[in-house]
Amino acid sequence: MPREVDQNTDVRAVRERDLYLRLLNLGLCDDLEPFVEEALALITEVVGAHQGLLELGGAGTDFEDTPCWSTACGFSDAEVDTLRRVMSRGIIAEALSSGKPIITHSATEDERFEHRESVREGHIEAVVCAPIGHRVTLGAIYLQRRHEPGPFSEQDRAQVELFARHIGPYADRLLARTQSKQRSDPTAPFRQRLRICDVIGSSEALALVLNEASLVAPLDVDVLLTGDSGTGKSQLARIIHDNSPRAGRPLVDLNCAAIPEPLVESELFGALPGSHSTASRRVDGKVQAAQGGTLLLDEVGELSPTAQAKLLQLLQERVYYPLGSTRPVRANLRIIAATNVDLEAHVKDKRFREDLFYRLNVMQIRVPSLAERKQDIADLAHHFCAAACTKHRLRRLTFSAHLLSALKAAEWPGNVRQLSHAIEAGAIRAAGAGLLQIEHDHVFPSEPTLISKHGSPHDERPPTLQGATREFQAQLIRETLEEVGWNVVEAARRLEVARSHLYTLIRAFGIERSRR
Repeated sequence: MPREVDQNTDVRAVRERDLYLRLLNLGLCDDLEPFVEEALALITEVVGAHQGLLELGGAGTDFEDTPCWSTACGFSDAEVDTLRRVMSRGIIAEALSSGKPIITHSATEDERFEHRESVREGHIEAVVCAPIGHRVTLGAIYLQRRHEPGPFSEQDRAQVELFARHIGPYADRLLARTQSKQRSDPTAPFRQRLRICDVIGSSEALALVLNEASLVAPLDVDVLLTGDSGTGKSQLARIIHDNSPRAGRPLVDLNCAAIPEPLVESELFGALPGSHSTASRRVDGKVQAAQGGTLLLDEVGELSPTAQAKLLQLLQERVYYPLGSTRPVRANLRIIAATNVDLEAHVKDKRFREDLFYRLNVMQIRVPSLAERKQDIADLAHHFCAAACTKHRLRRLTFSAHLLSALKAAEWPGNVRQLSHAIEAGAIRAAGAGLLQIEHDHVFPSEPTLISKHGSPHDERPPTLQGATREFQAQLIRETLEEVGWNVVEAARRLEVARSHLYTLIRAFGIERSRR
């Protein structure tokens, strides 16, 4: 008998140690959304709950209204809507008002809750619920139905109560940071002024672009969009069009780099029958299709000299000639041109007409690279993950804290487009492995998860350019930290990076202080 008691004690001690370690890992989350999702996933696993809800709203929040942050697991989308509307609201309200955890073997038979409409509608049985926060209530954890038969135990209640108390400081810190960020979001004024959809981020760089867009959108002026490939120039063109007087008319996109040179002119201006070998009937060009609206000339720097001359006439006189026609056609449209090349350099090299450049360059807006809006990476990653899960009908996925740090530290030469594709691929790999959390290897499959203390990868695969860059960064950071005795403030000064970013890099590379 004593031996059996000892074994049970040992098992309980191991479980408690594992819970504390995972609680500490939760504290590494820098963003509220992954924190809420990972916290709920952890506690449902620990107590073996089939369904769960975690709500946060900050001190003084009226939880009869929509909480600031909420996540659920084990429910269908329809059930989540019902849950947030009526189901168990009475039980959660009781826990919030009393400040004490609640456990019931069957809510429908519990005299405290059996009369509540939400309990009867939801046919709620085994439930454990606890408020989050110690002196100030910040939210609640609600769990119902166990994977194993039977009700929740007193040990389950104690674990949920312990968990809720310990995540309180983390939640308080992230809520304060998030609410402060929302109040100081420099993009907020332009989001109120413009009709925009799926523009993710709150960086100063993004705010500058939205400001420029708000200035030019209501004016009938041609615009030149510049910036690296994958930064979102087409999306910005859509924003300008949707907020212009031409919004009710079409936005027509022509990728100048994807059309064979002999067909560029007919694609732009259309062609009459017999005007060239494949013109068996009249073909309307993109200019005609955009009549009354906006024509987006993507990769305009790739136009042939002949097409450039024809485009110049369109810009100057707003008339054009369909291929094979001698009669001019008047064009009523706005032109937005986009390019990822240096058009001024092309002008100097005689690859682009100088007069056309000045005609296009009436109002230029430069779209920033992802490197210039690092703080938007986490928000973009969550957006792309949700989109991938919806597109491929995957279960809802979250990011590990380590992966989020790695995403912020990584180089993204392909910018937002590359990040989007990487997250989509990572979601597919994680779901294919039957996981609910996307890890580093799912997004960066060709790179080592961590860099060893000696600066070499754990595997023997030849490094990619990005992998080699990360290895160099890790080694430089490690050496600098050792030189200054792990004084992070001094190390950040020497490396010329923000202290917060240095902490992110330390976590991303798995750098640890050497024991001597």
